[in-house]
Amino acid sequence: MRHRFDPELAAALPMMPEVDILDLEAARAAQAEQLAAAVAAADTTGVEIEEVLVPGPAGAPKVRLRLHRPVGVAGPLPVVYGIHGGGFVLGSPDVDHDWNLMLCRELGALVVSVDYRLAPEHPFPAPLEDCYAGLCRLVANAGELGADPDRIVLWGDSAGAGLAAGLTLLARDRGGPPIRFQHLCSPALDDRLDTPSARLFTDTPVWNRRNARLSWEAYLGHGVPGTADVSPYAAPARAEVVALSGLPPAYVSVMEFDPLRDEGVDYARALSAAGVPVELHLLPGTFHGAWAVEHAAVIRRATAEAVAVLRGALGR
Repeated sequence: MRHRFDPELAAALPMMPEVDILDLEAARAAQAEQLAAAVAAADTTGVEIEEVLVPGPAGAPKVRLRLHRPVGVAGPLPVVYGIHGGGFVLGSPDVDHDWNLMLCRELGALVVSVDYRLAPEHPFPAPLEDCYAGLCRLVANAGELGADPDRIVLWGDSAGAGLAAGLTLLARDRGGPPIRFQHLCSPALDDRLDTPSARLFTDTPVWNRRNARLSWEAYLGHGVPGTADVSPYAAPARAEVVALSGLPPAYVSVMEFDPLRDEGVDYARALSAAGVPVELHLLPGTFHGAWAVEHAAVIRRATAEAVAVLRGALGR
């Protein structure tokens, strides 16, 4: 391959499934089968898992939240509100099941994963509104859930990170729940796909320019991406720098060989220009979805860093 992948990641590539959302039904079926096996094999030691249905946006179905609670840790607990990835068209809380279990154990926090509706059946703003409804209900029921409403951080990966960034903007502008910190991994932020990395990486593993284009078409509607009327809540890269002021501190990590790389970098720079404390990490030799290769040294290092950053943000 012409990309200088980290050797451990390159060795794992043949075992990683290809993601092709052109045939969305097949992609969803394949992912569901893989995730079912992974969830069944997961080590849940030290974690209690509960699922609750909470009221959704007005006129919409209820939103499912999966709660991961550390056994034997006294509350009220700080909260990691997690939003899974999947290009806005794939996934469920199962995507991050192992990761959420790990965060729960390591941080002694309540880790909440929101099961938002998927595009194209439910385009923007439905997924974002589901995330907002879940967050609001979490805060409203904080006492019952043993959560600390003043210590909530957002975590997201890929499209989930894009939703987390949009949710941070939305919560601020609506006077919604206070968010202490936003942790964005490989965020999908820019529907225009006009950055150097978005133009260059047409053949990268797991995610490439075609998949990115298809995902934005599904999320925003056919012919909408790249036009003038796209909301910053859908594509936070659209937000003017002045509109980013007052947001909570952020940590942004991007993968070197990822079409989404430069929009993450640009967003971190925009946050910094707006006076928002932000830390940016570019992980060398990596590609989108490399988090799945847990044994690779670069991913172990990034995971340890993520835990340390979230621990500090939660005051643990």
